[in-house]
This record gives sequence, C-alpha cells and structure tokens, in this order.
Amino acid sequence: MNARKVPLEELPALEGAAWVDRTRRPYVEGGVAWVPVKNGYPADALLPERVRYAGRGYHLIGDIAVLHGLPATGDEVAAIVRHCHPRGVVRIAAYRGEKRVPEVEVLYGTTGETVHREQGYIFRLDPAKVMFAQGNRIEKARMAAVTEPGERVADMFAGIGYFTIPVAASGGFVHAMELNRTAFEYLQSNSIANHVEERVRAECGDSRTLLSGCYDRVIMGHFDAPAMLAAPLAHVRPGSVLHVHSIGSAEEAIRQSLAEAGLAGTIAARRIKKYAPGAWHMVQDVTIS
Repeated sequence: MNARKVPLEELPALEGAAWVDRTRRPYVEGGVAWVPVKNGYPADALLPERVRYAGRGYHLIGDIAVLHGLPATGDEVAAIVRHCHPRGVVRIAAYRGEKRVPEVEVLYGTTGETVHREQGYIFRLDPAKVMFAQGNRIEKARMAAVTEPGERVADMFAGIGYFTIPVAASGGFVHAMELNRTAFEYLQSNSIANHVEERVRAECGDSRTLLSGCYDRVIMGHFDAPAMLAAPLAHVRPGSVLHVHSIGSAEEAIRQSLAEAGLAGTIAARRIKKYAPGAWHMVQDVTIS
C-alpha cells in the first residue's frame, strides 16, 4: 500500500484531499497516521498489505486492548496480541454502580494508565479504573458539530471528558460534572492536555444537585438518563436541546417528564450502536419549544 506519513492531529484536515485513497483505512502508529495514497500520486512509503483481522472484536484504548461481554478464550486473546501487540488485554464484564466502576479481568500483560488519541484529542486514563465510551465516536463528533461557539453546555455525566473536550474545542462553555473521583481527576487533566481548560468548569459530585442557571444544551450520556430528566428540565429555556441517552426508545418517558415539568418539545431519536441482541443504544434529541 502506498502511503503518506501524516501527524495524527492533521488527519481531520485531509477530508476531501484528492490524493487520499478512501477505499482503504489509515494505519495509525503512535502519533503518526499512514494514509493510503491513490495511484498516480506521490507517497512516502510502500507498506506491506495488512492481513485482515477476523477475530473477536475489541477496542484499543491507548496500548491496552479492551474486550466486553463473554469470557475470552486463550486463542481469542492470542489472536488479539498478534494483531495489535498491546501492552495488555483486559475484559470488562460490566460497569458497576452509579460511579460506573469497571469490573475487570486482566487476560494478558499489564494494565494501568495509558494515553489514547482519538479524532485529534488526547485522553489519559486507566481503562481498568474508569469508563471510556470508545464506541460513541460518531456521537462525540456530532456533539462537537452541533455546538455553536458561546453555547452554555451541561455535560451531566462527563467521565474523563469524551464529550466535554470536543464540545469545548468547538467553542462551547462546558459545565462538566462527574461523580467518580478518579474519572473527575482525569477530566481535569485531559481538559488541560487538550488546551480547553478555560472553557471547562469541572465539578465532582451528583450532577442533579450541581446544575445551575440555564443551559443551551444538556448532554446526558448515561443509560439511566430518562429517569433523571426532572433535574435538567429545571435549567432549560425555549430552544434548549437535551441529548438523552438510553437503551431502547425512551420517547414515552421523555414526554411524561416534559409534561410533569410543564414543558413541550420535539423529540428526534437516533440509533448509536447495537448494545445487545434486540437492544440499541439510542440518543433522543429533545428540543424545548
């Protein structure tokens, strides 16, 4: 494969570049992306063709491969190690309690703090200690795209900053709230690492009691969000938008909460990803009228 060497942070700027071969995926190594080049255009290197991986699905967070769901076999773990050469492989069986603490099994190597790069942003975290919603890449990018400069945004379940940082980078002023102290500390350090700390007000605690004033946009990235709507509905105005995450449709619960708050609004539902057989991770965009 003919490829050009591009710093990872410059990858988004290549959208629409005539020389990029979009039938192939870039190969990312460290802070560098090797971008496939169409025939007839100059390239920096000829890379060997990569063998397509057909094993068990995983997410690579920094240099740690993370699996979810059922226990892994030795062959599955070995295939992952051969494919991406991680420092460690862990399986997260579940996220426990309101602080979303991972229940972790180390399958290979070691875990610990790592640096993950995604869509031009830097996230420092330990995936064995805190949640990282890597499967929501499109939704993170959408939040950045829909946020207007100067908007006041509440991120009620901010975690390590996976929504907060892209939104702040787009010019939003984010009130980022997180209950888990470890995740909160990563949220603070990641805001600094991405140079958005002046547009992020981070608080550690229950977001339902920390909300203040009126928000243009409220991000509720928690599957229990439909049951927590009463709190943010007290801090919106006509034109405010709430992004309510759920497993399966939550439209009926949202309409009931709107009625109880004496409000009206429109609901636009989106599927994010398959959560389980017959169940989808959904986001309902609720615009207050």
